[in-house]
Amino acid sequence: MTSRILATATLFALATLAPFGTIAKAAQCGNGPGGYEAWKAEFAREASGKGIGQTAVAALMQTHYASATIAADRGQRSFGLSLDQFLAKRGASTIVARGRALKQSHAALFASIEQRYGVPPGPLIAIWGMETGFGSQRGHQNMLSSIATLAYDCRRPEFFTDQLYAALKLIDRGVLSGATRGSMHGEVGQTQFMPKNILAYGTGNLDVAANALNSTANFLKAHGWRAGAGYQPGEPNFAAIEAWNAAGVYQKAIAIMGRQIDGEGRASAAR
Repeated sequence: MTSRILATATLFALATLAPFGTIAKAAQCGNGPGGYEAWKAEFAREASGKGIGQTAVAALMQTHYASATIAADRGQRSFGLSLDQFLAKRGASTIVARGRALKQSHAALFASIEQRYGVPPGPLIAIWGMETGFGSQRGHQNMLSSIATLAYDCRRPEFFTDQLYAALKLIDRGVLSGATRGSMHGEVGQTQFMPKNILAYGTGNLDVAANALNSTANFLKAHGWRAGAGYQPGEPNFAAIEAWNAAGVYQKAIAIMGRQIDGEGRASAAR
C-alpha cells in the first residue's frame, strides 16, 4: 500500500512539474527573429498565469520582433566617446542655452518641484534636454514590441523581462496601451521612463512636461537626492544621477550641463 501511494505521489509530482519544464524550454531566449513567435505565445500564457489581464496579453500577442531595436541595442557607440566628444555630439551648448531660457519661463514649475523634492532645475533640465530635446524627440517605436523583443533577446533577458511585466501591468491599468510609442529600448515620455520606473515613480501622463519633470525629481529623491547638496562627481547627489543612467560619460555630462544651467555657485552648494 505504501509503495502504491509513493508511486502515485511521484506521478502527480511529475505531472505538476511538466508544464513548467515545457514553459522553460519554449520560452528560451533567442538571437534572431526565428523563435520570437513561439516565445511570445509561451510568455503570454505564463503572463496570464501570473495575473496579467486579457487586454495586456492581447496587446503582447500583437507585438512583432523589433529588428531596429536590436540594431540600436548593439550600436550604442556614443557612450564610448570621450566626455568632450559626447558633449559635442549631444549638443550640450544648445541644451544649456535653451535650458537657461526654460528655467526662466517655467520658474514657477521648477520652484514647486524643488520645494517638493529638493531637486534644483539644472539637472532636471539637462536630463530633459539630453533625453528628448525638451520633448521634441520621444521616439516612434512601438513600446511593447521593443521591450518584448529585448526580453526575448539573449543579451539582457532578465532585466527586460521585468520591464515587460511592468509594461503589461501598465497596459492593464490603462496607463499605457499596446499602441504606445517610445524610443528604441521602450522608454516613453518627455524624460524617457522605462516601465518599472513609471510604476515606481511616475506622476501622471509622462508626455506632459510637468509630469515628466516631477517624476524625474521623484526618481532622484528616491535614490538619495539631498536638498541643497552638490551634484558634481564626488558630491552627495551625484549618486542619484548615476542611478538614472549607468553610462559614466552621460552622468558627467548631466552634472556639467546642470551646473551651467543652475550657475556655478548653485550647483556646488552645501555639501
